[in-house]
Amino acid sequence: MAEIQLKNVCKRWGSFIGVDNFDLTIADREFLVLLGPSGCGKTTTMRMIAGLEDATDGEIVIGDRVVNDLDPKDRDIAMVFQSYGLYPNMNVYENIRFPLKVRKVDPATHNERVMRAAAMVELEEFLHRKPAELSGGQRQRVALARAIVREPNVFLMDEPLSNLDAKLRVSTRAQIKNLQHELKVTTIYVTHDQIEAMTLADRVVVMKRGVIQQVGTPTEIYDRPANTFVAGFIGSPAMNLMDGTLAGGVFTASNVRIEGLSGPDGPVTLGFRAEDASVSASADGAEISAPVYTMELLGDATMITVRAGGAMVSVKAHKDYRIEIDETVGLSVPAHICHLFHKDTGARLEA
Repeated sequence: MAEIQLKNVCKRWGSFIGVDNFDLTIADREFLVLLGPSGCGKTTTMRMIAGLEDATDGEIVIGDRVVNDLDPKDRDIAMVFQSYGLYPNMNVYENIRFPLKVRKVDPATHNERVMRAAAMVELEEFLHRKPAELSGGQRQRVALARAIVREPNVFLMDEPLSNLDAKLRVSTRAQIKNLQHELKVTTIYVTHDQIEAMTLADRVVVMKRGVIQQVGTPTEIYDRPANTFVAGFIGSPAMNLMDGTLAGGVFTASNVRIEGLSGPDGPVTLGFRAEDASVSASADGAEISAPVYTMELLGDATMITVRAGGAMVSVKAHKDYRIEIDETVGLSVPAHICHLFHKDTGARLEA
């Protein structure tokens, strides 16, 4: 197994900075997720760890070896790609076996290792089929098995679920989580999907424009986002964010008045999560009082959205709650569920 250290790693192409001063230690057997929007540098970071991109600056250490100058084949990693990367002329058995042949592993062990890997991803009955005869989910499982059979020190997974439909994504996500628990291999997983990050990760690294915004457990990042970018990226729906003024512990904005807050007087951004607030019995005296912009039925809840503080603000109500668009509604937003951020920098303000 292997600890991975990224020491002030940078990647530049001319004047463009793809990854800036990435400094992080990934523990042995940890499942780490790199999360962020397209173009934030997460895949570039993974490719530098794999050796598919050269780091412009910094040091990459896997186990006790500096690997900056090692070829990908010498780093003892296995990658699972978004595109599956299967050989169409080989059946499933031979696709899974292929890394063993390339690495000249003792042929006497091949069958046992292939069958074990296939069993882990429930592919035993498909070993004779070609990739063209498989569904997208089955092909992704072949790609997982091909990585497992290597028994590497590190797994690198680059958006492996993005080509799957919603139902398959859920089941394959559960399978990856279970596999990591069984195999106990250091895993780095790249995704732009915050639900994948929250459900899979031991720790999440949130990135923006090549820079780490926050590192923490899913709970830490969800409960205490470091800035407005993280707050607005994590959660479904994302955290409500409103600009306003704080004076004497009272936050005010258009259609908004929230008392009992702690923070410096002046312009601030206030945030709260839809599931933490609630619909008031009356609009009179509620922290937010505004006309309904839209109502969405989610099955397990009803999402009410209003315009307040110059922003769209959503609150989850009981699944049976009904109200008409343009009807005034009161939203209860107690001070203890609120987060305060610096108006200009977006950084979290501590009480």
